[in-house]
Amino acid sequence: MKQILTSLIEGKSLTRQQTRELMTDITKEKFNDCQIAAFLTALQMRGITVDELLGLRDVLLETGVSIDLSPYQTIDIVGTGGDGKNTFNISTCSTFVIAGAGYKVSKHGNYGATSVSGASNVIEEHGVKFTNDADKLKRSLEESGVAYFHAPLFARGMKFVAPIRKAMQVPTCFNLLGPLVNPCKPTYNFLGVANLNLMRLYTNALQKLGVGFGIVCSYDGYDEISLTGDFKVTTNYMEKVLKAEDLGLTTVRKEELFGGNSKEEAKAIFDSVLQGTSTEAQKNVVIANAAFAINVIDKDKTIEDCVCIARESIESGKALNCLKRFIEINS
Repeated sequence: MKQILTSLIEGKSLTRQQTRELMTDITKEKFNDCQIAAFLTALQMRGITVDELLGLRDVLLETGVSIDLSPYQTIDIVGTGGDGKNTFNISTCSTFVIAGAGYKVSKHGNYGATSVSGASNVIEEHGVKFTNDADKLKRSLEESGVAYFHAPLFARGMKFVAPIRKAMQVPTCFNLLGPLVNPCKPTYNFLGVANLNLMRLYTNALQKLGVGFGIVCSYDGYDEISLTGDFKVTTNYMEKVLKAEDLGLTTVRKEELFGGNSKEEAKAIFDSVLQGTSTEAQKNVVIANAAFAINVIDKDKTIEDCVCIARESIESGKALNCLKRFIEINS
């Protein structure tokens, strides 16, 4: 560890293999808390590289619970979090819209860190019991279109750094790993980031992993398509800057995306979108995110087509039916 810390302090980078070996040693409890905290601080101050991020990812997947859903060619849709905007559960709501459109979603999530309600919060509010049972997850995917992976049940390697991260009280590189450690290694990934630096990091990481991906960043700091202003989209095959009007939608005000002051309020907003009783702004922002995720899977469709598909999923009640079936199976 001394050699590694010296190297990091000098501004040098670790290879993917070096980072793998270091993370493996952390899971074997070969280092004390001070050494691990120093390592995390050094990476945070310098900025993590793609190979370092992937090295950490490799070990978390190797030491965690894995589920093979490869025949289903699923997509994960997630905001990386930490944007401090306290929006309602846009990505999780979009999950059921995508499923309602006939696609399979393997959603990876956790409790909220900077918002009132994270993905696991709003799903748990519906009476869902989290599981890592492969048969139940496959049944959920087949019958509702959605399998939900509550991160703490899968990433066992996280427990070796969890107390240190909590004591440090500042973000670390482990905050970046959520979108990369989905235990089923989905065929497609659609994620939102709060700034362009993270967009570059994840673009390079996902290109190295060889998966189909889409990454979105709203220029005013939202880690999703907020429709509050211009946003950038990067995929395997294109890079564009767009605005709401380009999708046939209207610009929304920031306050229209507010996620509520309690988990109960967050659930009510979430349900209203799928029930068709939400505001137009809430509905449209979910449609926009679901549409681009569908476009990652089905790139031959135009984004206008995908917007129509997402809208139909909500207005026909298919998205709501997916949610109801998901709750029945997982409660």
